[in-house]
Amino acid sequence: MDLILWRHAEAIDVELVGDDLERTLTPRGEKQAARMAAWLDRQLPDGAKVWASPAVRTQQTVKALGRKFKTSSALAPLATVDELLELVQWPDAKGCILVVGHQPTLGQTLSRLLGLSDSECAVKKGAVWWLRHRERENGNKTVLVTVQTPDLL
Repeated sequence: MDLILWRHAEAIDVELVGDDLERTLTPRGEKQAARMAAWLDRQLPDGAKVWASPAVRTQQTVKALGRKFKTSSALAPLATVDELLELVQWPDAKGCILVVGHQPTLGQTLSRLLGLSDSECAVKKGAVWWLRHRERENGNKTVLVTVQTPDLL
């Protein structure tokens, strides 16, 4: 199973709208989303499942990809790692799943799956972390396939 965690691109400050779920992407964020979406579209298999948080900024980020996606409250701001992993059925699902979500949940998920000592891994806005679960004779492993940021594409 491949699990791709994509943090939403740069968004406006919550003070401008008053509701965290209503935050929209900045012009820079729109460019970040478009750049990363173009890269992802070339890399993702055709059958990849795509999930996004209900927050406006994640919806705008994932729409740049131009693929069908589903929305889940299990990916909303301040969702838990367990909610995310249950949604994607890690590590038992087959194929590739892309999740568009938020910090700190994405960073906490990475820390848990990669066995990092810190409780949270830093994930830059607009960045993608691609993980792969492998079943081997000597045990199961999670490997980091790639980390991409929109600024480096």
